[in-house]
Amino acid sequence: MNATSTGALLLCRADPETVRPLAHLLREQMLLARAGEEWSVLVPEGKPWNGGAEQDPEPVDRILGGWATALAVGSTWPVLALWWDADRAGFTLAAGFRRPVGYIWLTDGTPVGEDEALRTFAVRLGLDPVLDVQALEELTRPDPDADADARLRGLLAVLTRTGLTLPTGLSPGESADRLRSVAAVQREVDRVEWAGWRDAVRVELDAVESSRIGPWVRGPRARAVAAAQLAVGLPLLLWGARRRSGGWAAAGAVLLAQGVLGLVYERARAGADAS
Repeated sequence: MNATSTGALLLCRADPETVRPLAHLLREQMLLARAGEEWSVLVPEGKPWNGGAEQDPEPVDRILGGWATALAVGSTWPVLALWWDADRAGFTLAAGFRRPVGYIWLTDGTPVGEDEALRTFAVRLGLDPVLDVQALEELTRPDPDADADARLRGLLAVLTRTGLTLPTGLSPGESADRLRSVAAVQREVDRVEWAGWRDAVRVELDAVESSRIGPWVRGPRARAVAAAQLAVGLPLLLWGARRRSGGWAAAGAVLLAQGVLGLVYERARAGADAS
């Protein structure tokens, strides 16, 4: 992999204030900016796909897929991960507990994904079943004039009809350094970084209290959701640790944290009511 040509973006269909609390739980330094009326964009400040002193390099698509899944399972809004490297480009769409869907193009624009993935993509984002799906299907057909970056730009063009407006310069094909420098000068950009579990608990509870899922934070439904998060999160965290997959380990950690916090919050509120 040519690290200088690798880049990634996380697009969340929610405003920055809603995204910020969950983004903290990824334990990664990122820049958060608005990307239209209903969208936000997260730009990684680091390059975890390069590996580190004790880690081997990991494919950028695997890391981004893990991050997208981690954000989506803890929210009511979908997360779209865009990524590219020297050989390929593609996306992963995560929404709740549903299986993520994705598509890949080779550098020259050759499609290597399944057409059904783009149709599922359209359904989950509420796109027009005729006009938007036709535009997406064009991205699956051979086109000698469209490379992988052009395919991703075509995907983003369809999403502009949902209100997505990426800041100028945050474009497929740009290097991670370029993306970071562009995001850093955006108006009202916010730096997201891990501040420890105490602050993570605080922001998580704040997010729950102010979200649309407030009715789900107490009672039998809340306990069932928390138990499901624990049941899925622990195996996922262990699997990610064994595979040295930072993205999937992060997804497991977020699920575990939310499951534990859900049970603790339910018990604390019950105790407060009793007193």
